[in-house]
Amino acid sequence: MINNEDLLALQSYVTAHDSTQYADLHADTLVLDVTHSNLKQKHIEIRFDKHTTIGSLRDKIYQQTGTKPHFQHLQFLSSPGASPPLFDIPPEQDNDRMLGYYSLSHGATVHCIDLDPHSGSKGGGYEDTSLVKKYVMSDEDYDKRKGTLRDWGKQQKEKDSTFTLAKHAKQHRELMDAQRQAKLGLELPSGFEYDNNGKVVRIEPTVEEPVGIENKENNNNSEFGKETVEGIEVGMRCEVSPGSRRGSVAFVGEVPELGNGGFWIGVIFDEPVGKTDGTAKSGKRYFDAPGTKYGGFVRGKNVEVGEFPERDIMDELEDSDDEL
Repeated sequence: MINNEDLLALQSYVTAHDSTQYADLHADTLVLDVTHSNLKQKHIEIRFDKHTTIGSLRDKIYQQTGTKPHFQHLQFLSSPGASPPLFDIPPEQDNDRMLGYYSLSHGATVHCIDLDPHSGSKGGGYEDTSLVKKYVMSDEDYDKRKGTLRDWGKQQKEKDSTFTLAKHAKQHRELMDAQRQAKLGLELPSGFEYDNNGKVVRIEPTVEEPVGIENKENNNNSEFGKETVEGIEVGMRCEVSPGSRRGSVAFVGEVPELGNGGFWIGVIFDEPVGKTDGTAKSGKRYFDAPGTKYGGFVRGKNVEVGEFPERDIMDELEDSDDEL
């Protein structure tokens, strides 16, 4: 018994026209459900003419289930699973009688019991996909195929000995991020520019002579120096890309053990979208985040400070080499 008023109202709405659902049918039309002893599937509300013979009914069941007419033991039920059946019709009997002879009501069930000892539907043969033998290609056969991902990777490897699928995937993600930045009208990430047609393209690095340790340190200082975090102070609200993640600045300073060193911004995110709790990989703590996924060390170029109130984070997140 249902006591919930909302459920009672829903039940009343759904069943409101049950008593008249067959009112517009022709007098010679009979609506029946068809079930099968070997099959889970059911054929619901199939329309038959009352002049349809049992022989014709068997033919239609054969078309739907694969059970040949002479293996069909039919039962007419007042409802699915009802016992005892209204009528039992063994194979090869009453084939010339019409459905109207049995005085069935709309919504009754025709249940077919499959007596074929070699039936294809037996034991889930028509429905259980786990019984289907799956084709598994060997590595040798896959290597011989053309146009596959592995074949494409080999071709790229021949052109560039440093090529790897992981490297390609990383570069593709970077390009997608740069294109999103362009659509938002933001500054392109380092390593990308617009070509003459306004398309975002990757800048191929120029080959230079090896530099000494001192020059390398100067380059790192220039790329990740103090000027990259200028104007950013602890306590400021901020938004971090990629992903437009919001939070508060909790640390500004050098973190030598991360990446190439230099200056980093420590952010406590409003949502668990970070990678740390404020502790660097060395174990040194730089700030306190409420959980292991609420903090992040981010490069200054990826941080924008301003009026960024808390909100739900629904944007797709991407991994970035400028966050650890």
